[in-house]
Amino acid sequence: MAKDGLKIVTIGGGSSYTPELIEGYIKRKDLLPIKEIVLVDIEAGREKLDIVGAMAKRMVKAAGLDWTVTLTLDRKTALEDADFVTTQFRVGLLDARVKDERIPLSHGVLGQETNGAGGMFKAFRTIPVILDIIEDMKVACPAAWLVNFTNPTGMVTEAAIKHGGWKKTVGLCNVPIGHRKMAAEKLAIPEDDLFFKFAGLNHFHWHRVWDNQGIERTEDVIDAIYKPTDEDQESHLKNIHNASFHYEQIKALEMLPCGYHRYYYAEDEMLKHSIEEFEKGETRAQVVKKTEARLFDLYKDPKLDYKPEELSQRGGTHYSDAACEIIASIQNDLRTEMVVSTENNGTIVDLPYDCAVEVSGVVTSHGFEPYNWGSFTPEARGLVQSMKGMEETVIRAAIDGDYNRALSSFIINPLVPGGKVAKDILDQLLYAHKEHLPQFADKIKEIEEHQPETVNYVDELMKSN
Repeated sequence: MAKDGLKIVTIGGGSSYTPELIEGYIKRKDLLPIKEIVLVDIEAGREKLDIVGAMAKRMVKAAGLDWTVTLTLDRKTALEDADFVTTQFRVGLLDARVKDERIPLSHGVLGQETNGAGGMFKAFRTIPVILDIIEDMKVACPAAWLVNFTNPTGMVTEAAIKHGGWKKTVGLCNVPIGHRKMAAEKLAIPEDDLFFKFAGLNHFHWHRVWDNQGIERTEDVIDAIYKPTDEDQESHLKNIHNASFHYEQIKALEMLPCGYHRYYYAEDEMLKHSIEEFEKGETRAQVVKKTEARLFDLYKDPKLDYKPEELSQRGGTHYSDAACEIIASIQNDLRTEMVVSTENNGTIVDLPYDCAVEVSGVVTSHGFEPYNWGSFTPEARGLVQSMKGMEETVIRAAIDGDYNRALSSFIINPLVPGGKVAKDILDQLLYAHKEHLPQFADKIKEIEEHQPETVNYVDELMKSN
C-alpha cells in the first residue's frame, strides 16, 4: 500500500453511483488513509464526469477532508501507483442497454441486462475492455486490487481472473445485501445475530439462514415471504418486476432464491410484464435514462454536497457502499463477512474449479476467503451448471470474437428460445452494437452486406424508440 496515503481509481467515474462511493469513503475515513481519488471516464462521458466530479469535491470538502479528487479521461496515467481500482463503467452507455432490451423484446424474448440476451451482449462489449484495463494495470499498478461492480459482474470477474490473470479481483453485487436485510426483518432478529450462507452465480444464487442459537431459520423465512396470503410477496429489488414465486417449489428447494430467479421460476409472468413495458416504451433502460436525467439535474446544484435520497431509486443502491467496505476490509484486515464473486477453487463442487462463483466468506488483507458450500441438490444443480456453461461460452466468444460460440451461448441460455429466433436476435444485436464489438467486425460486415432484412429491422425498430 502507498505509504503516504491511498490512491483509489474509479473507471466509470461519471456514473450516477459515484456519490454513494464518495459517501462510503467518507463514512470510513478513519479506516482509509486516502490521499487521492481519481475519477476516470471517456470522452462521451465527459459532461457527466464534470458534474459528478464537482459534486464529489463538494462532498469531500463538506466532510472537512483534505483528499484530492482528480478528474481525467487519461486512464493509463490515472492508474499509475493506484492501490485500489474500482470499475463501474457501461460500454455504449444507456443507449446500448435500450438496444439490449428492445431488440429481444420485439421478438417476445427477455432482453434482461444481466441474465438474458441483453446480458450476454453486455458481456461481449465489456469483457474486452476489462482485459484492456488489466493490461494497463500490469504496467501502472501491478500490486493493486481490482474491485468490479460492472455488470454482468460474474462474467466480468471470471474474465478478469481466469483470462486476464488478475487474481487480486473481487466482484460485487448489491442483491445479497437486500436479502440479508429482508430475512432479519421477517425473523425480527438483528442482522448481526444471523448467519447467512450464499452460493451460486451472480444474479443466480441461493442462500440459507441460521440464528445465533445454532438453529437453521431458512424454512421460517421461506414461510414468512412466500407462503400464500392475500397480499403480494415482498421483494427488495426496485429494478425488476415482483412476480410471485411458487411456494411449493421454494419449499422443495429448502433454500431461499435470489430475486433474479423470477426470470426462471416465473418466466411467463416476467416476460409478459416486460413485453407490456416494451409496448408502452417503458423498458427498464428507458426508465433508468429518465431517472439518471433527474439525478444529474440534482447533482448540478452547487449547494448539494451529500448523496441525495433519489439515488436509492436507481436500482443499484448499496453497490458502491459495499465496494468501500471491501476496500476497508482489505486495507485493515477486518475480515468482514460479505458475499462476492470470486474464483471457485472447489467452494461449490458442482462447478469448475477455475470459474467465478458468488459465495459468502470473509474479506482479509490477502483477499477473499470463501465458506465452503459443497454440492447443490438436484433442484438447483442442473440449472446452475447450465448457466455456468452459458457464462463460460459467452466469455470465450467475447474474447475471441467467435460467432459460433456466441450463437451457442444463446442456445444454452434458458431465457432465449432455440432455433431461428436465437440467430435472428444475435445477428440484430451484433449489427446494432457494431461500434462497440470490433472483435466481431468480420461477421458484422457479412451481416451488413448479405442480410439487408437484419439491418432494416434494427434501423426501423430503433427509429421507433
